Amino acid sequence: MSNIIGTYECKIDAKGRLMVPAPLKKQLPSLGDGFVLKRSVFDKCVELWPKSEWDMMMLKINGLNRFVKKNNDFIRKFMAGVKMVEIDDAGRLLITKDLIDFAGISKDLVLTSKVNIIEIWDKDLYEQSISGDDMDFADLAEEVMGNLNGDGNGIS
Repeated sequence: MSNIIGTYECKIDAKGRLMVPAPLKKQLPSLGDGFVLKRSVFDKCVELWPKSEWDMMMLKINGLNRFVKKNNDFIRKFMAGVKMVEIDDAGRLLITKDLIDFAGISKDLVLTSKVNIIEIWDKDLYEQSISGDDMDFADLAEEVMGNLNGDGNGIS
């Protein structure tokens, strides 16, 4: 698993292409393997998955029994809008119109790491999502991370 670090602002052109920032591109696994673009499950953004990370997720998805209706419904919704993409020789990534519409993307974008994948947000929607209006971050951090002690890594 690769860890991607950083938040980057960029613009998308009228054809749906964005120039991947050089510091981000340097962190990405083999560009030749390609990427998968998909709708986010929880947020109004698009996720960019390195193909190696996507393949690991597909192993989990393929383990689901498709004769269980909830599993089948989940797979359909999870896979909605999925596209294989590549970063071209000019360093651009094409986002299709259906994904642009889903994420409410206008001209200004934010690309931000989510551990091993990248989220692509409309800049205004990203700023709203991190503004903290919906939940105090300190409370969220305590709830999510508060019981993870004892692994000896020095992080609380």
